[in-house]
Amino acid sequence: MLSESARMTTAHEASFRIQYPNSRERAVKVIALDPVAAKILEPISRGHWHGAAFFTSLNFAAPGAPGQSLEAWLQDVAGHTMNLIAEVAASDFVVVITSSGEDARAVSLIADACKLHNKTLVALIVPRDGATDDDVSASLKDLRPYARMLVVASGADYIEAMLTALRA
Repeated sequence: MLSESARMTTAHEASFRIQYPNSRERAVKVIALDPVAAKILEPISRGHWHGAAFFTSLNFAAPGAPGQSLEAWLQDVAGHTMNLIAEVAASDFVVVITSSGEDARAVSLIADACKLHNKTLVALIVPRDGATDDDVSASLKDLRPYARMLVVASGADYIEAMLTALRA
C-alpha cells in the first residue's frame, strides 16, 4: 500500500492539482505624502515590482467657480504627471507613506478618491531620525480616520517587505 505522500506524487493524482498560482499581482499605487517620504520612496521604486506605480508628489487645485470639482495630480518618480482619480480607479488599493511629524493632511484627498472607487487605503508612517512620540502621534492622528490599515514602519526595508507581502 502506498503512503499518502507517495500517492500524491503519482501522475494520476498530480492531474488534480491546480496548475496556476493562487493569487495575481496587484495594481498598487504608492504615494509619498511629503518630501522626506519621497526621498525614502525613490530607491524603493527602482526595485523589481510587478504591478506597483510610485508617486513622489501630490498637487491639487481648488475649484475656481461654484460647481467645479477639485482636481488633483500625482507626479511619478520619472516626472510624469497623472490624474489622481484615474490612478486610484485603475488600482486594486493605494498605499500612502509619510514621515513622522510631516504634514499628512493631503491624505484626505486621496481617501476621497479611494472612497469614490471603493479602494482600500493603506498608510505607513516612517519615523524620522530624532522624531519624538508626539511627531508619530500627530501623523497617526492625520491618517487614522482614512486608512483601513495603519502601520508605523521601522524604515525602508519594512516598506519593501510590506509591498512584497501585498503582492505589489
